[in-house]
Amino acid sequence: MATPDTTVQIRSKPALSRSQVHSLNLSFETSHPTEIIRWAVDRFGNHLALTTSFTDTLLVDLALSIDPDIEVVFLDTGFHFAETLDVLRRSQVRYEMNLRVERPDPETVDLWAKGSDACCAARKVAPLDRALNGKEAWLSGLRRDDSTSRADTPIVSTDRRGLVKINPIAAWPTREVAAYVELQDIIVNPLTADGYESIGCWPCTERAQPDSDTRSGRWPGTPRTECGIHL
Repeated sequence: MATPDTTVQIRSKPALSRSQVHSLNLSFETSHPTEIIRWAVDRFGNHLALTTSFTDTLLVDLALSIDPDIEVVFLDTGFHFAETLDVLRRSQVRYEMNLRVERPDPETVDLWAKGSDACCAARKVAPLDRALNGKEAWLSGLRRDDSTSRADTPIVSTDRRGLVKINPIAAWPTREVAAYVELQDIIVNPLTADGYESIGCWPCTERAQPDSDTRSGRWPGTPRTECGIHL
């Protein structure tokens, strides 16, 4: 079987200059997420994608209210909790999503037992690279309140591919997030009510530690804080 080409496509010139990124971050700091998403849709059109882990449907709900046709990307690692896949199924019932599911190369071995770095690279980073090939920008659900390591998350940046990465809810206050979730009856992974505040693959996810940030249950016993798709 031929191995698919997963080479990262690097843009010869970023879609936005450093000065443009800086100006956008200043102007978007107090903007509602829908304003940021509308700008992204107007600027990039069908060259824009949205990524979600289906911990909830917050970003999906916001984005589809602006552009019902935006491509929604889900990375099916093969190790998701059953509850996560149920959120995906319920989302497909509620929303008419333009859903793209990316899976790892069928030849990928089960690397998680040998170390999370290689596993995440094969099951998350490479599939996301494929999904974003041909795109100019993508929406992510990162929030500054997620963890101390994400406290300085910009709303707009340029990723390692030269694509524009937009985090519309990065600066959204937690109280406003909670109010929107309740008002819109956002689908939330039931594991969050059982202490799993950040949900990834089951071999590398535990309940969050008491009095710690929401990502303390990820890659327990290691200094790792990210899978690699946001680096």
